[in-house]
Formats: sequence, C-alpha cells, structure tokens
Amino acid sequence: MSAHCQLTGVKPVFGNNVSHSHRRTRRRWNPNIQHRRYWLPSENRLVRLTLSARAIKTIDKIGIENAVARIRARGEKV
Repeated sequence: MSAHCQLTGVKPVFGNNVSHSHRRTRRRWNPNIQHRRYWLPSENRLVRLTLSARAIKTIDKIGIENAVARIRARGEKV
C-alpha cells in the first residue's frame, strides 16, 4: 500500500528529475507520513492512524474525536 494520509488523503506525487543536459527520468515526492496512536475516549480504546505531519497538527487543533469523524466520513475504517 502506498504512503497516504488517512485524514487529509495526501498521496505521493510523481514528476520528472531534469538533469543539467535536460534529460528526464521519473521520480516521486513522498508525503511526510507518521504512525500515531491516539486514545479515543468515546470508544475506550487506542486507534493507530497513518498521518501526515500536517494532519498531526490538525488533530492537535480540532481534537481526535472530530478527526476520526472526518476519517469515517471519507469512508476509511478506523
């Protein structure tokens, strides 16, 4: 499975390396993916999420309950 964020949905982006002689070879830019465990008080359990660094900051701002609701709204299983 490719690296993708469960909250924001960010995935690797593909493009070209361009050398000095202007030859092109394919490359990819990976998001900064981290694995984090959060305590979910409503379900009385820990959840393990695959998140980008930006999504971790978003969870700090909106809270884990709202973040899990957004993830489930996108159709992902938590």
